[in-house]
Amino acid sequence: MCGFDAARWSDEDLERTLAHSDDLIGHVVSGAPDGVGPASLTVASPDDPVSATHSLMHHLDHLAAVRRRAENFATMVGTVESLQTSGGGVPKSPVTDAVVDIGGVTGDRQGNRHHHGRPWQAVCLYSADLISALASEGHPIVAGGAGENVTIAGVDWTRMRGGLTISIGDLRLRTSSPAAPCSTIGGCFADGDWTRIDHARRPGWSRWYASVVEGATIRPGDRVTIAA
Repeated sequence: MCGFDAARWSDEDLERTLAHSDDLIGHVVSGAPDGVGPASLTVASPDDPVSATHSLMHHLDHLAAVRRRAENFATMVGTVESLQTSGGGVPKSPVTDAVVDIGGVTGDRQGNRHHHGRPWQAVCLYSADLISALASEGHPIVAGGAGENVTIAGVDWTRMRGGLTISIGDLRLRTSSPAAPCSTIGGCFADGDWTRIDHARRPGWSRWYASVVEGATIRPGDRVTIAA
């Protein structure tokens, strides 16, 4: 299941998703065994963005399944440390529960829709352990400060990649891409150095986006399972 629902997205959202097709496929297959890669499947490219995006999301789902069969991935188990939403922009404020559907966290809004809010960016995830590590370096970062919706404790964030399935109760997410940082979250870092969590410069330190496969309500303290 790819979790795609065309009714939740504008044509602009879909067109910008399609513009990132190569990157999204790359994050699923990076480091995979031989035979798991873009050449093994073809994304259909019909004229309308709805069909094309649906095809892409199915393609990503299929690639994740191919990789799951081709390699062993030790399941990681953690806990939801906190949940955050915002009426627009950052920081996001803590909430006691979050209703998550195909479009993301109910009531959460992005301040800039040009770079955010597409199907593969429905939910933003980050590591509570990395937030603590960054704070110990002297960065004034707190949960939600960098714009994440779900802060997770107790998992090895260096193992995160595209195509992983995250289960929180009945919620099913699929990781898609590292979230590119920008100056908007500069206040979380000493001297405003938001590149501290840039995936290209510091692999293992970035936030991760995920699409929603099956929605549900989640709460702090819920068990998190991350599997291939």
